[in-house]
Amino acid sequence: MHPPSLDKTATFLALEDHHGIAREWKLRDLFADEPNRFKEFSVDAAGLFLDYSKNRLNRKTVQLLCALARERGVEERREAMFNGEKINTTENRAVLHTALRAPRGSALEVDGQDVNHDVHAVLDRIKLFTDRVRSGEWLGHTGKAITDVVNIGIGGSDLGPEMVCRALRTFTHPRLTMHFVANVDGHDLDAVLSRVNPETTLFVIASKTFTTAETMLNAGSARKWFLQSASEDALPKHFVAASTNTKGVTAFGIDAANMFPFWDWVGGRYSIWSAIGLPVALAIGAEQFNDFLAGAHAMDVHFRSAPLEQNMPVLMGLIGIWNRNFLGSTSISIAPYHQDLSQFADYLQQLEMESNGKRVTRNGDPLNYETCPAVWGNVGTNGQHAYFQLLHQGTDVIPVDFIIALKAAHHLPGHQASLLANCFAQSEAFMRGKTAEEVRTDLQGQQLPEAEIAALLPHKTFPGNRPSNTILMENLTPHSLGSLIALYEHKVFVQGVIWDVNSFDQWGVELGKVLAKNIQIELTGSTQTLAHDGSTNGLIALARAAL
Repeated sequence: MHPPSLDKTATFLALEDHHGIAREWKLRDLFADEPNRFKEFSVDAAGLFLDYSKNRLNRKTVQLLCALARERGVEERREAMFNGEKINTTENRAVLHTALRAPRGSALEVDGQDVNHDVHAVLDRIKLFTDRVRSGEWLGHTGKAITDVVNIGIGGSDLGPEMVCRALRTFTHPRLTMHFVANVDGHDLDAVLSRVNPETTLFVIASKTFTTAETMLNAGSARKWFLQSASEDALPKHFVAASTNTKGVTAFGIDAANMFPFWDWVGGRYSIWSAIGLPVALAIGAEQFNDFLAGAHAMDVHFRSAPLEQNMPVLMGLIGIWNRNFLGSTSISIAPYHQDLSQFADYLQQLEMESNGKRVTRNGDPLNYETCPAVWGNVGTNGQHAYFQLLHQGTDVIPVDFIIALKAAHHLPGHQASLLANCFAQSEAFMRGKTAEEVRTDLQGQQLPEAEIAALLPHKTFPGNRPSNTILMENLTPHSLGSLIALYEHKVFVQGVIWDVNSFDQWGVELGKVLAKNIQIELTGSTQTLAHDGSTNGLIALARAAL
């Protein structure tokens, strides 16, 4: 039976009534009235600590939100996902990224296939291959060891591996430099090819079907570049693939033994745990890659077993529902206070917005309520000197997720204490703000004239009462990063269930691709008649004249 519209459910209506009171709350007052607020509204799981006390909620809010999760069937849908049921209904597929990080020997079958056996068979092959490359046993066609790895993919086949390799740079093999190419804009590939030596470069072509237009254009260009200095016999020593299309891979010149497969139940934005993670395993080694998987699995176990009220991904998801559907937030800012997480906000953009950026229910009915907010952000402290002005004093109230490691991977004195101080200070400033009275007192202390104080007062007042989460880890390691990514994956799942959308398809990326094929023919062919709107026809005509 399909669930009723979210906005018609009893618990949603109760939350609306509750919001009538909660919208008047001030976070300053909540902290003043609740001495144990930090302890009550925080949770530990899988090596992470979540402080969600700086959100405009109380115990009753959390109780009602957990009741909403139960009413919407989060627990049942969670079990359906873990058990391999085909919850991606528009594509009739299971959703089993969790199986990619399950320990060897875990029991799970899908359509009669032993999923765990298949997953670990590929992991074993990845280990053998990456050990050979990292040890220097794998040699290029002129007998030299690999020094550069170029991953060619797009979407989840690019964002995940690049983000993780950058985040775990301190664990990377010292001889290997990782490069990533995704954009069909030739400047992307050209910039990489200008820096690498074909004798010592390994290309990883990441495409499940081996037909993805952008990826195959870039792969073809890389192949032509390589063959300028080598014969086709040398291709298998320099090109491997993460794919399932054996025919396409071998026709390209890649040895089928160096094709690392994955399955249709692995969605692109959930694929970093699969053969798509091959560049990560090359960079950090198979043992550390297994630790990365183990961190994600630890969060899986917590998500599947912990009561909703103490369940970190569930609470993250429910807080997002509260901020989006009741407090009216249209976006969320991700603020990792760790330079190595500089691409984490980009990664979450795809994870959240491609998953839950939907306007119809799983049953195809138009939605009467808002779904995924826009996701954006940058590393602290850089963001403080860019867009934090809007977060503090802009007209929109935008929640923030602060993410920080307590310990640094470097030994530069003074930096980590400064970073931690800035992170904690910003979350406090968003919560507290600064009242006109406090501003006046400061300015009077500077002995400014009363007229100048009156003129400055509105500009220096901060409304505060702006919500945030803070996620702490001891160190940024493969394990803690795996746990962090899985936390957000499951948060997205919870919200998708509550909004009643299919979080695992992405039909919205298709239309532009279809139109682009036709326009490319018109740009490069002899077609004279252009059957588009006036604007598109005019742009094509200008481009044809320039090409």
